Amino acid sequence: MHLLDDIKEIKKIDQNGMYDLIYQFPSQFEDALGITEAAELPDWRADQRENIVVAGLGGSAIGGDLVRSYLAEKLDLPFFICRNYILPNFVDKSTLVFVSSYSGNTEETLSAYDDAKKRDAKILIISSGGKVKEKALQDKITYVNIPKGFPPRAALGYSFVPIFVMLEKLGFVQGEKDQIRKAKEFLSSNRSKYKMESRIEENFAKRIALELNKKLPIIYAATDHFDAVSTRWKGQICENAKMLAFNNVFPEFNHNELVGWKILSGYKDHLIVVILKDRDDHPRIKRRMEIVKGIIEKEGVKVIEVESCGETLLSRMFSLVQLGDFTSFYLAILNREDPTPVKVIDFLKNELAKGSKG
Repeated sequence: MHLLDDIKEIKKIDQNGMYDLIYQFPSQFEDALGITEAAELPDWRADQRENIVVAGLGGSAIGGDLVRSYLAEKLDLPFFICRNYILPNFVDKSTLVFVSSYSGNTEETLSAYDDAKKRDAKILIISSGGKVKEKALQDKITYVNIPKGFPPRAALGYSFVPIFVMLEKLGFVQGEKDQIRKAKEFLSSNRSKYKMESRIEENFAKRIALELNKKLPIIYAATDHFDAVSTRWKGQICENAKMLAFNNVFPEFNHNELVGWKILSGYKDHLIVVILKDRDDHPRIKRRMEIVKGIIEKEGVKVIEVESCGETLLSRMFSLVQLGDFTSFYLAILNREDPTPVKVIDFLKNELAKGSKG
């Protein structure tokens, strides 16, 4: 029996239960919707805001990325993701700043909170506790309390939905909450295709994992709506499967990175490309994808094309997120790595803590 069809062996490797978190992910949409609906927000009119910033890192930031990407054509003001200790220079009292830290102790995000406060920005906090909750209570800042106990990357619903819903409650967008419910229903039915009981020949996530195994995956997608999805694929492969992956977007990489596909001697056998596609990709992007696929395959590197599914845009975006999450899990199993621990990140944080005490 192949490892990916050996449920007993999969569970032995997955000691901390990442599979269950990925499989149960759709329930986060409904739960997070209820939590955010119950939150009392300040009376901040949308027409008095000039820009929006989400301050966060890693799994706490990707939710903001997906909101920004989804609402790109619906918001009429700039939306920026800040993955740093300080906020962009334009942030002031007219800025709405979401401070997103799942643990509540992310040092870069705590610093960004202090910066936002200093600039008199309008602040909303999303976290499960920690130091940022203490700051929120002390400064009387609106705080959305999300459940504890998840690795941040496995709590995507809790970093995505609150930002999305609060923007609607504040009047930046309208009629979007129903899209969350539709996406939740779609993902709940779609996940059965990727469950561990589904054998390799019937399970696309397992088959992609087998293709990516012992390779360096490069993920390409369109900038419109799917840039953050490609970033999610990269991050999940790195964190869950403990292996390197990279991503880029059409059309930008066609103007630089594409040239790098010429000199591949010595390592081309270790490369593989995944192109994430959507039915509503710009016609010229579709043509670029077709041409680029031919260029890369001509160099002897395999290209896997993955099409989104679902009726609504939000469902289609998250259909690829869901597939990427399952794929990264099965890659971890092939690598015989427990997907949950991220020991090197913990080591880095401990070393940084030593430096701050010195």
